[in-house]
Amino acid sequence: MALGKKIAGLVFALLVFFCIGGPIKGVESHEEVFQPDVSRFADRAEEYLPVKQNIKTTTAGVLTGRASWYGPGFDGRLTASGQVFDQSALTAAHRELAFGTKVRVTNLSNGKSVLVTINDRGPYVAGRHLDLSRAAAEQVDMVEQGVAEVKMEVIP
Repeated sequence: MALGKKIAGLVFALLVFFCIGGPIKGVESHEEVFQPDVSRFADRAEEYLPVKQNIKTTTAGVLTGRASWYGPGFDGRLTASGQVFDQSALTAAHRELAFGTKVRVTNLSNGKSVLVTINDRGPYVAGRHLDLSRAAAEQVDMVEQGVAEVKMEVIP
């Protein structure tokens, strides 16, 4: 009977050790878990939900719509693609085009155009189809007015 108690005690001790023993000494995890801070968006969720767009297709790969621009408040922050936003780079935000897509954007009021790369999501304002970086907006001369009718040509 004494041997049975010793075995039962040993089994119990081993179970406790393996169940709550904790990490093995000498083994460290170098894995970092990305925990984005989404608290600033909690009370503004509606602003970040997709809005139906009225993009008119004119020919294959060519769309017309309204573009706006963004920059100063976002410079240095992460884009939806994970890149750091640089307002001096020729980039744009679109809700559906794949990250890395090249788009030639032409301001329909003056004919000026710029080649941008999609690296973010947006705009989240009804009636707008593209958000250009400040540098791209300067290239098509729309910084002052803020919003312009544009032609967007997806470059294969």
